Amino acid sequence: MSKVGITETVLRDGHQSLIATRMTTDEMCPILEKMDQVGYHSLEMWGGATFDASLRFLNEDPWERLRKIRKRVKNTKLQMLLRGQNLLGYKHYADDVVEEFVKKAIYNGIDIIRIFDALNDVRNIEKALVTAKKEGGHAQAAISYTISPVHDTKYYLNLAKSMEELGADSICIKDMAGILTPYYAYELISKLKEFILVPIQLHTHCTSGMASMTYLKAVEAGVDVIDTAISPFSLGTSQPPTESLVATFKGTKYDTGLDLKTLNEIADHFKPIREKYIKNGQLNPKLLGVDVNTLIYQVPGGMLSNLISQLIQQGAMDKFEDVLKEVPRVREDLGYPPLVTPMSQMVGTQAVFNVILGERYKMIPKEIKAYVRGEYGRATTKIKDDIRKKIIGEEEVINCRPADLIKPQLPTIRNRVKEYLEQEEDVLSDALFPQVSEEYFKYRQAQKYNLDSECVDIDQKTYPV
Repeated sequence: MSKVGITETVLRDGHQSLIATRMTTDEMCPILEKMDQVGYHSLEMWGGATFDASLRFLNEDPWERLRKIRKRVKNTKLQMLLRGQNLLGYKHYADDVVEEFVKKAIYNGIDIIRIFDALNDVRNIEKALVTAKKEGGHAQAAISYTISPVHDTKYYLNLAKSMEELGADSICIKDMAGILTPYYAYELISKLKEFILVPIQLHTHCTSGMASMTYLKAVEAGVDVIDTAISPFSLGTSQPPTESLVATFKGTKYDTGLDLKTLNEIADHFKPIREKYIKNGQLNPKLLGVDVNTLIYQVPGGMLSNLISQLIQQGAMDKFEDVLKEVPRVREDLGYPPLVTPMSQMVGTQAVFNVILGERYKMIPKEIKAYVRGEYGRATTKIKDDIRKKIIGEEEVINCRPADLIKPQLPTIRNRVKEYLEQEEDVLSDALFPQVSEEYFKYRQAQKYNLDSECVDIDQKTYPV
């Protein structure tokens, strides 16, 4: 086997997992050229929650962030995370929106698009995957990893094969909760390497305390690339530290070829940024520990903090343990969906309602009803008739690909946003987050003649203002 590749996540999942995606583009800019010298397999720096957070909390244009990073990163592939037909939002969009978004992402500088579906319904990743390949991008299909009576090795092998047949350039095992154990990782990846021909990448989180050991066994099994975060934004609910994994494989047949001295210089840049977010309370020390609840209830770190927030708002933190126990029950009722966005939020909210109201399914969110009707895709297993009737009564369940029922949306959206339109990408921003993007567009108009960025492009280099 050749050296193992490293995807650096600090610019996306590293800070999404630890500080709710609040790192600004200006905080990233000064170190980008140094990061470009390292020899990473890729830099994960866009997608996931970055798009929403940029508009909602940072008053930044996410498209401009992508362009600024692309100008400074000349040699390293830029990677993003995409939720299939959900793109970067929380519902399905029409095919014309998906196609245009993928085209614009690649046009503005994305090389690799990691595409997943919360239900592992390959119908929901097909449009984005085919478009990415057509536009010359690398289309990576991601398996949302979970554990249940039906999510066995055979299930994952068949899923990976269907993704490869769809045209995936590589396959990622996306372990969002950090529950993939080291020895099962070895078993699964060994069998996948025999079953499919495309490269395999592994993504996990340190939430349960197993991630570095899981990577070690995965690499021994032949995994091609692993996701890590530079140390100031690693561990806890984030990924294992880049430097530690580079040192682990140094001098072996898996040697990454990355230089620890250069990585240390990159870490030095992010250390004061980490301290800033600790001081302002954005980085909660609780996120840096090991949470055994992840292993028992399969609750990812982000879902856990969301549950706590909901219970605090309801003045019901004393019900926390009861809610955690209810999560796997709801998940079983709903056909064992993987607990990843948006299913994690939906299952968690239903569990909170069930416990607080003292009666299961007395109150049901509209998203849960839509899911049971089939509007998010195909459940892993058939939802029992009594549960289905309790949630949607005698309403019809759709069997087609959900997006087949959505009419083209771009012309209507373009008309809606025409008074703010400064670039074609604005139409896509509004498609995903209408109210949030409109607020940003108003802010942008007000700031049009103000120079308020700390990063200015002069000969494509970064200079402080």
